[in-house]
Amino acid sequence: MDKPGHVFDRTREWAGLSSFATRPPARPGATLGVVSGRRRQGKSFLLQALTEATGGMYFAATEATEAETLRLFGDALARFTRAGWDSPAQDWNGAIRQMFQSIRDQPTLVVIDEFPFITRVSPALPSIIQRELGPGGSGQESAVRLVLCGSAMSVMGGLLSGQSPLRGRAGLELVIQPFRYRDAAEFWGITDHRLAVLVHSVLGGTPAYRYEFTQGDAPAGLDDFDSWIIRTVLNPQTPLFREARYLLAEETDIRDPALYHSVLAAIATGNTTNGGIANFIGRKSDQITHPLNVLEDCALIRREPDLFRPGRSRYSIVEPLITFYEAIMRRRWSELEIHRGEAVWTSMRPTFLTQVVGPHFEALCRAYALDSGAALFGGFPAEVGSGVVNDPANRTQIEIDVAVLAAQESNGSRRILSLGEAKWGEVIGNHHLDRLARARELLTLKGYVTDDTVLACYGGAGFTPEVLATAAKDPRVLLVDLRQLYAPPLE
Repeated sequence: MDKPGHVFDRTREWAGLSSFATRPPARPGATLGVVSGRRRQGKSFLLQALTEATGGMYFAATEATEAETLRLFGDALARFTRAGWDSPAQDWNGAIRQMFQSIRDQPTLVVIDEFPFITRVSPALPSIIQRELGPGGSGQESAVRLVLCGSAMSVMGGLLSGQSPLRGRAGLELVIQPFRYRDAAEFWGITDHRLAVLVHSVLGGTPAYRYEFTQGDAPAGLDDFDSWIIRTVLNPQTPLFREARYLLAEETDIRDPALYHSVLAAIATGNTTNGGIANFIGRKSDQITHPLNVLEDCALIRREPDLFRPGRSRYSIVEPLITFYEAIMRRRWSELEIHRGEAVWTSMRPTFLTQVVGPHFEALCRAYALDSGAALFGGFPAEVGSGVVNDPANRTQIEIDVAVLAAQESNGSRRILSLGEAKWGEVIGNHHLDRLARARELLTLKGYVTDDTVLACYGGAGFTPEVLATAAKDPRVLLVDLRQLYAPPLE
């Protein structure tokens, strides 16, 4: 089934969903799919388009009591099936049976969106669905293609995991991610690569921020970026102003917002290790294990292992707008509320470039390395991340921003495809290359295979003539500028 023209990108997601909705089953009976993703990523938009294209049923739950939700679902099902029941279902046992029994002839998509709203007041519903999908259940002779969708990641992630009743029942599990950075630039209509990085550092690839939250206001050019920040993100009259706060408040597992904001603020300001976060918020390391786990389950932060120091890891914030809020807005919130956005931005812009854009640029470079793969480094990247190399002789540590590793060899050795350094605001010179070369030497002594390791420099501010000359002579030196970063991935 062709994707509608009004659905931007999402080609792979559309193919998976349409196949699930229309493909004849391997055996008779209803099938289950689970679609999740953080808020504002376009899940509902995509599923509504799919139900329209397939002639399916779309039901969006609201925050309501069990009785009201059950009544609303029953009314929607009756309208869709044009069925008149002598008596409406009195509970979810009856409602789910009615749904399966009324759709039997051909595969029909039924979407229940905002599913966590229902399970909050009807926690037995997943068990009921599991029973009706199982042997002897009403789903055995049904043609329903049931999709459960929601944004509460901790709830949706738990539907198919551990001892959940629905574990092993789903024929589709799809997580809707933000647009990747190249697609985000196209979606925003931004052709200036430097501007694209700046905008992505603030809003990432969240589709809803392009129109619904900015009323279609995009920066006209690089010179308009500062004014755009002031009139959109820092303006108390726009939806973006409080959005980062709402993203945290919407997670039901977060019961102490002050603590979680402090954890996020620690990460946003560069305190990315367990110890650094604990020290920042004035707690012991073992006291922040739970909030870190909750934020991970909610898909608000991710744990990134140090590729060269087993057992070490760092944390990063998944949603750029939260990073921007914690690093810039939260510190000066009282001033922003009284419309002093221009003064705040003037004083905080240097912080934005160092604490927000710099780390975000490094993440984009890692995404570039992963996308480019074997075509760029002469081998398939099994892992792309960052790491720290200890240099005992010089009593220092060398931070590797973009480390690309091949798969583990059978003899236990590990091939390093590339070691990279990413600089947003600093012109890259030979001394950056020298540091990478020193790291390569140290890793060779540790047993890594570095014969063909590419030393890569990712420059947001350009390169010195000396490093350009070095790269022209040495095939093991790679320079990546913004134009290359946004070029289509190498095949």
